[in-house]
Amino acid sequence: MPSHPDSGAPPPPSPPQVFDGKAFVASLSTAPGVYRMLAADGGVLYVGKAASLRKRVANYFSASPKPTRIMAMLAQVASMEVTVTRTEVEALLLENQLIKSLKPRYNVMLRDDKSYPYVLLTQEDWPRLAFHRGARGIPGRYFGPYPSASTVRETLNVMHKLFRLRSCEDSVFRNRSRPCLQYQIGRCSAPCVGLVSAPDYAESVRRVALFLDGRSDELTDELNTAMERASERLDFEQAARLRDLVASIRGLQARQYVDGRVADLDVLACAMQGTAACVLLLAFRDGRNLGTRAFFPKTSGSEDPAEVLSAFVSQYYAEQPPPREIVLDRVIEDVELLQQAFSEATGRRVQIKGSVRGERAGYVDLARRNAGAALVSRLDSQSAQSLRLEALRELLDLAEPPQRIECFDISHTMGEATVASCVVFGAEGAVRSQYRRYNIAGIAPGDDYAAMRQALTRRFRRAVEAEGVLPDVLLIDGGAGQVAQAREVLEELGIGSVTLVGVAKGEARRAGHEALLLPDGRELRPGPDAPGLQLVQQVRDEAHRFAITGHRGRRQKARTVSRLEDIAGIGPRRRASLLRHFGGLAGLKAAGAEQIAQVEGINAALARRIYANLHGLDAEG
Repeated sequence: MPSHPDSGAPPPPSPPQVFDGKAFVASLSTAPGVYRMLAADGGVLYVGKAASLRKRVANYFSASPKPTRIMAMLAQVASMEVTVTRTEVEALLLENQLIKSLKPRYNVMLRDDKSYPYVLLTQEDWPRLAFHRGARGIPGRYFGPYPSASTVRETLNVMHKLFRLRSCEDSVFRNRSRPCLQYQIGRCSAPCVGLVSAPDYAESVRRVALFLDGRSDELTDELNTAMERASERLDFEQAARLRDLVASIRGLQARQYVDGRVADLDVLACAMQGTAACVLLLAFRDGRNLGTRAFFPKTSGSEDPAEVLSAFVSQYYAEQPPPREIVLDRVIEDVELLQQAFSEATGRRVQIKGSVRGERAGYVDLARRNAGAALVSRLDSQSAQSLRLEALRELLDLAEPPQRIECFDISHTMGEATVASCVVFGAEGAVRSQYRRYNIAGIAPGDDYAAMRQALTRRFRRAVEAEGVLPDVLLIDGGAGQVAQAREVLEELGIGSVTLVGVAKGEARRAGHEALLLPDGRELRPGPDAPGLQLVQQVRDEAHRFAITGHRGRRQKARTVSRLEDIAGIGPRRRASLLRHFGGLAGLKAAGAEQIAQVEGINAALARRIYANLHGLDAEG
């Protein structure tokens, strides 16, 4: 019987509202701005910029044919939002900010990579020149980013030889009483002990900045003028030093010039296979080839290299300072807009070229070939990883290949400084940003079972309470006892969706003969040729390496602190005075007994005892 209107039955669900794109377009202005396409759940599907919002958005809802990816996106659009800007450049900047923060489903995106290396020149009375990676929170000038850490170190090596700026940390610098080895080998002018005047050091800092800014011709002109003046006043020693400095800079320039002159240049090439993409960056600064770096953007289904390259250029140089010239292996859209935005941001003219000749064409070809090789290598690696995941699925009788594998390991030395590691592997291999270490405390020394229980409880309790991510497969480096601890923790927390596997060492600890222990008591020995076991070995070995590294660091820290505590006559107050005076244990270990005796409350006999203890010697007197 049909239900009565008043029977209390819930009304049938209303059909989903279809987004009327044409009606939305009619309400838009012709001003520049940014538009956002939203799904029914509020998720952002796409972010785009427009010189004219009405014209650009209307293209999506016209009758013209569109790529399959765009049609799939439009079928999910439930609403749209727009932000009007004053200029196209503002729209470009806002688009990049929104793509980075919202991570839209259908945008081509440069994957986050906070590991760009820089040369840092600090902003201090006696600036430090050093390698820097990570957030740029230290006051000073950052030169880069460089394609690789080795390039930064090579640059620093040259800079320290030429200009002799300090590289030491402030804690060491403030507490030096005599020149260090860097001074002895001619790589530092020893400002820590006053062997260089403040004006001379400041001049060296200025020259370093000129060189790293790509103005080495201007620098050599200055040095030549200074050399002539030194000769005129008969200061031949200073003139010789300046002559050698000019010769070193000229020799450095001569090794790698582009087109016979100084170049500030990036060369970019994009290679694609299907929707997989690689953008290769070949960088030149001040005529020096700084090497290459491969990037693998998220294409979100795009198969157009020009679209991928355009998105890369826009997003990469929104975060990193562009050079004066950017050479591309193909023509992209919005070149004039990008040039204008980059030029305004840097305060100097930036050119983007999609068609070049001569030597630059050779560099484009080099970048293109390297991009293709890097993409093939990555796809081969991903293919092998996929095969190993499928083999592991068959080995463990899973419904589908695991998308997230976690492995736990415990490391300590006779119970000292116990550390547990957790490493994460996904479909493409190691996910290092999600690695975790757990410092274990409150257990009996050497109790591996209790250590494993504590680490697993901390990891999975947090996941349950915060509805965090759980692994498909949980590997435990250990035997049946370790697996039992893991099973109990998962059961106590009500987690039943994780496949638990113990990895026990094989006979005579031979690699490839490990046994895989399952919670139901089964034991698998697939053998060294099994791809599934090879994947397990890779993950287990990475967990072991990560645990040992953490344990060694914690052990060293504990031993160095306790070494001071164990010296007779050193209490908390004297220990604090020593560490404060020398800026930490490294500074204290570098000091001699005479310098230690200068600390308030430390007599000569105690100073000799401290020195002997820190250096493993027999104390005298």
